[in-house]
Amino acid sequence: MVGPELQYRQQLDAGHFLIQRCQECQKAIFYPRMICPHCGSNSLSWFQPTGRGTVYSTTVIRRKPEAGGDYNVALVDLEEGVRMMSRVDGIKPEDVEIGMLVQARLVDSADGKIVTFTPEVAQ
Repeated sequence: MVGPELQYRQQLDAGHFLIQRCQECQKAIFYPRMICPHCGSNSLSWFQPTGRGTVYSTTVIRRKPEAGGDYNVALVDLEEGVRMMSRVDGIKPEDVEIGMLVQARLVDSADGKIVTFTPEVAQ
């Protein structure tokens, strides 16, 4: 049996961003687990979130330019009700703001695909 973290990573590497939902209490769950942290059920399924979220918190990690330069770390609340730690790309790290609307995307990293966010463009 493949554990939920490995399933999550395999789906990312296949180009699919999935999170879990409890079939008993219907709450979304992230980080992948074997048992629902809300009700204790082990009846969990995978689904594709919209990827839309809101920056809950952000900080800038300062690095020398030769080490890759500054980057941000953000906590993002997905509209499904889970919070993820990631980063917001496409703007300067110091321009990421709490309350900013963002959209998930998959990008390649040294460890495989990861979920990052970009600012949502106002329509």
